[in-house]
Amino acid sequence: MHPHLACFNPACRARFDINQVIYNCPNCGGLLEAQYDFRGAEPAAWKKTWRERRMDNSPLSQSGVWRYRELFPFLEDTMQVTTLREGNTPILNAPLAAQYGGLTRIAFKHQGFNPTGSFKDNGMTAGAAQARSLGMKRVACVSTGNTSASMAAYASAGGLAPLIFIPHGNISYGKLAQALEYGAKTFQVEANFDQILALVRVLAERLGIYLLNSINPFRIEGQKSIVIEMMDQRNWHVPDWIVLPGGNLGNVSAFGKGLREMKQVGLIDKLPRLAVVQAEGSSPFYEYMTEGVGKTGFRAQTNPETLATAIKIGDPVSWPKAQFEIETTNGIVERATEQEIADAKAVIGRCGIGCEPASAASLAGIRKLTAAGVIDRDADVVAVLTGNVLKDPDYIFKYHTGQLRAPNDTPINATFGNKPIMAPNDADKLAELIG
Repeated sequence: MHPHLACFNPACRARFDINQVIYNCPNCGGLLEAQYDFRGAEPAAWKKTWRERRMDNSPLSQSGVWRYRELFPFLEDTMQVTTLREGNTPILNAPLAAQYGGLTRIAFKHQGFNPTGSFKDNGMTAGAAQARSLGMKRVACVSTGNTSASMAAYASAGGLAPLIFIPHGNISYGKLAQALEYGAKTFQVEANFDQILALVRVLAERLGIYLLNSINPFRIEGQKSIVIEMMDQRNWHVPDWIVLPGGNLGNVSAFGKGLREMKQVGLIDKLPRLAVVQAEGSSPFYEYMTEGVGKTGFRAQTNPETLATAIKIGDPVSWPKAQFEIETTNGIVERATEQEIADAKAVIGRCGIGCEPASAASLAGIRKLTAAGVIDRDADVVAVLTGNVLKDPDYIFKYHTGQLRAPNDTPINATFGNKPIMAPNDADKLAELIG
């Protein structure tokens, strides 16, 4: 059985050629996923090969994504790959964050160490490779930040023309600056993320542009490498929990798929539980999983609000996949307030690690889940930090100086504030201030 695209809808399961330019099932409208025949896989040999590739200086082996390409063999010609040495992100221990989260220990898989500073690079290298393989010339995405930065970099590096559409006024300047610097033609549209995505899908079909949002199944394939690398770094010892923020829900979809496939081929012996944490003002998946399953069904939020702009999405396209992965792993969905996210972010900063606001939802959620007894204090937990601390510097400055306000204009307390101190040009008085 050759690699192919399959409809994710269990009532359909139609199959399509791997090189068909489609994002949803033409028969039923369901999401698509890449499927492979893993019969004959040799997990011990794969593990040995992947370790050996760390010592290989070739671009594919140095990539923390393409090093594991046996688990996503959709690409016939690897010469189409554009790599910026993505992946290779560390797992960092953080005792102070563990204490704050109510745990004995915690480890952060920090995707902010990627080339453009977020987890999007893991998926974008795969999506851009498929675009080149299909002979596409232009690629597009709708983004509140990280996707635009990543797509602009990988498209430009791969000789593709990047087109970016962003909600006007809903992107941090750190992320917008990246898109501009990497040469993307950028459109600020007077609409929210979900409205713009619908618009761009029409334009993509009309103008022959390849769409690289997370609805693209090859983005999901690349993002699987995050958990593959995580297991490799942990010597294939599966944690009890993997906790991550939830916006468009591409990551939890990718993580679940990657974990299931690793278990299928014998690389791991069990599945961890997955926990997704959303921002309270942008939590349609939380509301669905806690109240809507079997009752009201999934309902989008028309006006999502959160300062964690990377997860400010009211109609996440990947929710059916995310639901399947949460249920398969006996996972859970939680949400956190703006105050809880801001404080968790400050604690992660005090660990010397740092992250963007959306990333801190993971620790904020862990604190709530341990307090509720859902996660045991002694559990083995890996939390995913999705973006670099410098993605949203305005947020950081306003928090530490007591100027940060929630979208409803409620002040956010600087619980762990670290305000800069005004000092005179006087050595004695400076010494006194230093204490």
